[in-house]
Amino acid sequence: MNDVTTHLDDFWKVILEVWNTGVFGYSIGDAIVALLIVLVFYVLRGLFRRIVISAVERWAKRTKNTIDDQIANTLGGPLQLLFVAAGFFFAFQYLHLEGEFETLGDNLVRSLIAFSIFWGLFNAIGPLSVLLKRLETFLTREMVSWLITGIKWGVVFLGAATILQMWGIQVGPILAGLGLFGVAVALGAQDLFRNLIGGLCVLIEKRFKVGDWIEVDSVINGTVEHIGFRSTKIRLFNMSPLYVPNQKLSDGPLTNYSNMTYRRIYWKISLEYRATLDQLKNIRAEIEDYLMTEGAFVNPPDASLFVRYDSFNESSIDLMLYTFTKTTVWAEWLEHKENLAYRVKEIVESNGCAFAFPSQSIYIEKTGQDAPEVFTPPQDTAGPK
Repeated sequence: MNDVTTHLDDFWKVILEVWNTGVFGYSIGDAIVALLIVLVFYVLRGLFRRIVISAVERWAKRTKNTIDDQIANTLGGPLQLLFVAAGFFFAFQYLHLEGEFETLGDNLVRSLIAFSIFWGLFNAIGPLSVLLKRLETFLTREMVSWLITGIKWGVVFLGAATILQMWGIQVGPILAGLGLFGVAVALGAQDLFRNLIGGLCVLIEKRFKVGDWIEVDSVINGTVEHIGFRSTKIRLFNMSPLYVPNQKLSDGPLTNYSNMTYRRIYWKISLEYRATLDQLKNIRAEIEDYLMTEGAFVNPPDASLFVRYDSFNESSIDLMLYTFTKTTVWAEWLEHKENLAYRVKEIVESNGCAFAFPSQSIYIEKTGQDAPEVFTPPQDTAGPK
């Protein structure tokens, strides 16, 4: 009986020993209390989201500007993460961690705080980028977009470097290794860097922007949809996308039709040779008067305007019409061009003249009755002798 009692006492001691030192040398009860502390702060995180952040979002919606709405939405997550960090902090304080566990716990809490701070900064870049868009007055929209992207990557890099430093990982040797690796990559990715520099040149020179109609080498003809780091996406007029390396767009000849001040109409109007001098003069004068007074066309000296007889063609007298429309929009330009064609036809016909078309006259000269007959030698049909 005494042996059983002794064994029970020993077993109870083992239970107490496990209870007191079962979790990495710390009491299981203390570990449970620490876990409850973390759970309490996690619950407080949810309450903070429902009460405080929701109230701030409702207040922000009542204001006229939208920046505070976006900031309220983006900072909710980082602020909630701080509650989790606070829960771990107080839990570790309760456990009175020592040695390596104290260092580990301290690094974990600091990392959570740093992560929440840089997470908040990263999220705030979006709403605050509205202020950077004021730079579009002297920079292009694409350059501002690239600048915002660069700032975001900068925040990510600083955040990662800060957290690595907290864990005793030196960033300097990593950067040096990446530098050597970058040199090796650069040697094998020269085209990538050429295209990146080409894209920067396009944006700095403001050759084109998203939405512009461009033509390259008389082959690529379409609307710019996106300017990336390596290539530019152009939507052709058959609605298919074309991805062009930025180097090709920065080094080669490029026409930006969207930057036209006016849009040109250049015709050669062919009139019949039987038109009289007065008819030709009246036609030219009436067409010129229409262009000067209609309102859709640009008058000198803002742009050239010519209505002049230019050449005597094989079957026509050619009238050159050279003018510019005030609009550069394709649909509107086509409408003005069509109206001009109607008016030109009306003017030509009202003056009793007609348009010429390629023709050829054949003159046949008949011989008189007293002319001598044409001698035709007889054919030898006897065959070889």
